[in-house]
Amino acid sequence: MSDASTTLRLIQNEVRRGILERLVREPHYPMQLAELLNVSQPAINKHLKELERGGLVTKEKVPSDKGGPPKRIYSVTQAVSVRVDLGPDLFRIEQRDLPKGGPMRLTSTLPENARHVAEAVSGRKKIAVGEGIEHLRHLSESLDALDRERDALIALHQQVQSRISAAVEADFEAYEERALVHRLLESPNERLDTLALGQHLGLGRQEVAAMVDEVGARLERQLAERAGHVLAVKPNSDLRWWLGSVKRRR
Repeated sequence: MSDASTTLRLIQNEVRRGILERLVREPHYPMQLAELLNVSQPAINKHLKELERGGLVTKEKVPSDKGGPPKRIYSVTQAVSVRVDLGPDLFRIEQRDLPKGGPMRLTSTLPENARHVAEAVSGRKKIAVGEGIEHLRHLSESLDALDRERDALIALHQQVQSRISAAVEADFEAYEERALVHRLLESPNERLDTLALGQHLGLGRQEVAAMVDEVGARLERQLAERAGHVLAVKPNSDLRWWLGSVKRRR
C-alpha cells in the first residue's frame, strides 16, 4: 500500500496519469496502453513497474488468444482518496483508504440522501447505463455539496489558525518553542511526539523536556487566565496528555 507522498510522486507524471485513467475503466495490456498513449512499450513497462511498486496497480497473467505464452494484464485494485490543503497557515496532505464491501455495508455512514442509491444497486452485478447515469448524477451532486461544506470548514480552520499564529509569534520568542506549539496545533487530538520533535529541531531529550515544561506551563497559565480560575494538578496528570510523554528533569 502506498502513502500520500508516494501517490503524489507517481501521479505527477502525465504518462502515469494516462495509464491510471485507462486502467480504472478496465484492465489493459501494456501493448494496448502503448498504442493508446502513443508511448513506446518499454516506457510503458517502466511506468507500470513504478505504479506496481507503489501499490496502485496489480498485474496477472492470462492465457494468450493465439495459444502463445501467457500475457500480462494490469488493473487498479486500490481505492484511495488523496487530499492536499495548502495556504497561509495551512498545509496538510492526507491519504485515506476508501471503505471496502458492498453498497449496503456503506449505508451506516452514507448521508441520508444517498442511501437509496445503495439500496437500489445492492445485490446487482450489472445495472443499465441509463439508470447508472441517474445514480451517478445524484451522487455527484451530493459530493459537490459535501465539498462545499468541507471547503468552508477548511477556510474557517485556516482563519482560526491564522489568528493563533499571530498570538504564537507574539507570546513565544524562541523558534523551538513556536515549533512545539505549532506541532500541538497541527494535531490537537493527538499526543505530542516529543521524540520526533527533538529530532526535527536537533534537540536532546533533556532539552525537549525543559522546553515542554516551559511551554506547557505558559499555555496552562493562558488557559487559566481565560477561564478565570486555576486548576492545580500533578505534572504527570492525564489532564496534560496533549504534551506527550517525556522524561522530566529532576
